[in-house]
Amino acid sequence: MSRGNGLKIFSGTAHPEFSQRISKEIGVPLSDLKHYRFSDNEIGVSLNESVRGADVYLIQPTCSPANENLMQLLIMADAAKRDSAHYVNAVIPYFGYARQDRKAKPREPITAKLVANILTHGGIDRIITADLHAGQLQGFFDIPVDHLTGMKLLAEYFKKNLAEELNAGKVVVVSPDAGGVARARKFAVMLDVDIAIVDKRRSYDVANVSEVMDIVGNIKGRTAILVDDIIDTAGTICHAAHGLIERGCEKVYACATHAVLSGPAMERINKSKIERLVFTDTIPIPEEKKSAKILQLSIAPLFAEAIKRVHLEEPISDMFD
Repeated sequence: MSRGNGLKIFSGTAHPEFSQRISKEIGVPLSDLKHYRFSDNEIGVSLNESVRGADVYLIQPTCSPANENLMQLLIMADAAKRDSAHYVNAVIPYFGYARQDRKAKPREPITAKLVANILTHGGIDRIITADLHAGQLQGFFDIPVDHLTGMKLLAEYFKKNLAEELNAGKVVVVSPDAGGVARARKFAVMLDVDIAIVDKRRSYDVANVSEVMDIVGNIKGRTAILVDDIIDTAGTICHAAHGLIERGCEKVYACATHAVLSGPAMERINKSKIERLVFTDTIPIPEEKKSAKILQLSIAPLFAEAIKRVHLEEPISDMFD
């Protein structure tokens, strides 16, 4: 695969396995660079091959530790720009800080916009990402943003593994809150099933705390699939699963693109009513957070296809839905 400019793929340290999967899919080996630390713990990067005139792709989710991973991405971009790269593309499977996208109360920052500004002014020419917490975050950037989705991949899993229930009309897709209704509706269309909504009241005094109030939709005797973009502390999804079982669901599955899984997430998931929780691999799950209830599917082939199309200047609009 070639064009006038060479294709160079570099990996950050946040998720090297994901970078390897993309490299294998594209058929282009990862380019050589060195990540290191100075004695005061500052981050350093050295590109061990020339990128002059090349189209460079930097693969780095800005997951935890978000600040370090973001800084490393910026340093890689600066190194590529200073070596006269033709185009610097940031491949950010999980975009950290995306949930801080508005002022929820006075005197708060809009950190997602700040990060967008930093990336743009840091020398990045294009972003390739997946399932931003709010699609309108694309408007925070003054550079192209290719916004992929893991929903098709997750839907295909359930088509295969819940085929009997789907054929019997027993499956219902459930949004864990009102904010996720559009996402759940699209997912329901993919599976050709009904939708239900968890009507909850969130406590704004305590972060990540919510209370299930009611279920809107027919869920009795059915198999529910809870759909979200991010599962962080897992409070919302586990409370919703409990509420669904309490109100007559036979089984509850759940899925999300991004497995943040912070704080008490694993304890909650392991104690929850959820049969299986399916994620993509935009964020690595460390050994201590792995569970028999959790499955990860690789979204790397989708990113690889996007990179190939961008590099060859082919349309990628059909990949966004």
